[in-house]
Order: sequence, then C-alpha cells, then structure tokens
Amino acid sequence: MKLDILAIGAHPDDVELGCGATIAKEIANGKKVGIIDLTRGELGTRGTAETRDEESTKAAKILGVVTRTNMEFADGFFVNNKLHQLELIKMIRKYRPEIVLCNAIDDRHIDHAKGSNLVSDACFLSGLLKIDTKNPDEDDWQDPWRPKHVYHYIQWKNIEPDFVVDVTGFMDKKMEAVLAYKTQFFDPKSKEPETPISSSNFTDSIAYRAKDLGRLINVEHGEGFTVERYVAVDSLYDLK
Repeated sequence: MKLDILAIGAHPDDVELGCGATIAKEIANGKKVGIIDLTRGELGTRGTAETRDEESTKAAKILGVVTRTNMEFADGFFVNNKLHQLELIKMIRKYRPEIVLCNAIDDRHIDHAKGSNLVSDACFLSGLLKIDTKNPDEDDWQDPWRPKHVYHYIQWKNIEPDFVVDVTGFMDKKMEAVLAYKTQFFDPKSKEPETPISSSNFTDSIAYRAKDLGRLINVEHGEGFTVERYVAVDSLYDLK
C-alpha cells in the first residue's frame, strides 16, 4: 500500500495533538494517510499500554487513516541508532510516502526530539541504495525510497512555525480524535494523578493555539510546521 502521507509520533496521541486537523483535511481531500507510533506510551502516568492501544485504534477510525502501526520501541528509552533506524526504514520503504510528518524538533518530553531526529535520519537513509532491507510483511527485498518532504509538527513548546496549514472546518474532527484518549486528558471525575496534559487548561490550549495560528494567517484555525529545507514555490501567487 502506497501512502501519500505518513504521520509518525513517539507516543500514541502525538500525531492527533500535533497535526490531527491537517490529517483530517488531507483525508477529506482524498489523500491516503497512515500513522506509525514509535512506542505504546507504556511509561505514561495515566492509563496503561493496553488502554493506549484501544484509544489509538479509536482515534485512527475517527480520523479515517488507512493504517496504523505501533513499532513497540521502548517508551522513554528508544535511541536514534542503527537498529531503530533500520526498523523505520523498512516501514518507510513499505509505505513509500511522499510526505512524512513527525515530532517537534524540540519539546518538553525527551522522546519528542529523539523521535524527530530518528524519523528524519531514517527518511534520509531510506533512500540509500546500499542499505538492504526486507519487507516486514513479506520475504522480498525492498527498493530504496526517500520521502520528498519531512515536516515537523509543533507540540508542547510554542515553536515558531515555518508554515501554517489552514485547518478551518477540521478542528472538531481533531478534538474528537484527541479526546478518544480518555485516560490522558481532563476528566473531573478521574482519580488518576495529575499530569501536564490532564488539566482543562491544556485541553483548552489545543483550540486556542489553533485559533491564534489561524488569526496570524487570516483564517479561523491553523496548524504549524517546521521544515528541514526551504519551502519552494513556483510563483509569488502560490503564497496565500
């Protein structure tokens, strides 16, 4: 299965929080989108790996992605090394995405920057002819594949975006997918310990960040991304 867009997150819920509305918009436009979670979020204070599995499956159905895979790397302890790179290369070559969306380049959680670097390096290495990999589902050798673009979504920290996607009309879908992770976010009846993302302020911040980015580009809602290379346009009139 060839994907147009592959969204990758260190933990289940990273993709929904970082670029859920963008994904929903692209799917509505007919693009094939898949998600890869690097870990099961097993070190999360609230919930369990099993509840995260259930929640991520529900969120994927809400967004309408065609596939979701968990690499089962060690939450908190995965590293950007050959072993992890090769496992990701297999998935990139399997799905052959044109665009990869991945974690923020710098963030509060250490896995986010690690995941960002790991995905970026794997995308580059995936295009090298002399790296041999086999399809994880079959026993055939894979051809090299390098995505055309790698974009990094924004998470906890207010990183200045290089471009902003107009996601007006898709925030309800994003919030529905985010709140599918019911063990993680604000619930006044929950007896679980408080975390930085379990407050009502954090849930509210998802909407007000999107509104603020939308304000800056003169639309209702926006999601921001950073780039590894300059964004090229054919004409000044391509810019909104």
